[in-house]
Amino acid sequence: MVSTTSKFIAELIGTMVLVLMGCGSAVIAGADGTTGVGLLGISFAFGLSVVAMAYAIGHISGCHINPAISIAMVAAGRMKLAEAAYYIVAQIIGAIVGAGILYVIFTNHPGAEMGPWALGSNGWGSGYLDEYNTLAAFVAEFVFTFIFLLVILGSTSTKNIHGGFAGLAIGLSLVLIHIVGIKITGVSVNPARSIGPAIFAQGAALSQIWLFIAAPVLGGGFAAFVYNLLIEKKEMV
Repeated sequence: MVSTTSKFIAELIGTMVLVLMGCGSAVIAGADGTTGVGLLGISFAFGLSVVAMAYAIGHISGCHINPAISIAMVAAGRMKLAEAAYYIVAQIIGAIVGAGILYVIFTNHPGAEMGPWALGSNGWGSGYLDEYNTLAAFVAEFVFTFIFLLVILGSTSTKNIHGGFAGLAIGLSLVLIHIVGIKITGVSVNPARSIGPAIFAQGAALSQIWLFIAAPVLGGGFAAFVYNLLIEKKEMV
């Protein structure tokens, strides 16, 4: 039996890797497709981080590395609230550690300049990427998280005969979501992923953090409701 401490450490490390590698791909490797990895490269960096961690720590903690997933698992009846709270604390700490490592690396570059959405922070509005408004940002984060959680709930279901490929399916779905959504909000679908960089970026990134907590949690909760009510129920009939 895996101890609570082991699960805590696994979630902390997993979320740290997601933030460091995902946000780091944008900050260090570059969003410019001409001189850097571009938006497609960033999308794969986030997805591959999830795939890597799924196989590294999935057998320890389930590799949530995302408060929206832990909360959705509670809503779906697959996890107890007390354990989810423990996971969420680990995830937020891990995200802050990952963003902190990225901050140290980035600020020691000679051309480093901390802007209002530094370190790959999520955001929206004037000055942020394609300047989508608040409604577009909220709808995008809600719907993308809904889709993401449907994939997670389906691929990890005991009724799924292809469960061994769950990590790959989940990671690739995150790549897909990023390909579509980066220019809207930078893509969060994960409150911890947003909190970590925002703490160091401060300013606009921190003031907009509420949306990247509320929309993913609501989207994930709705996915749990829909999956249990419409999908799992149908399979049982």
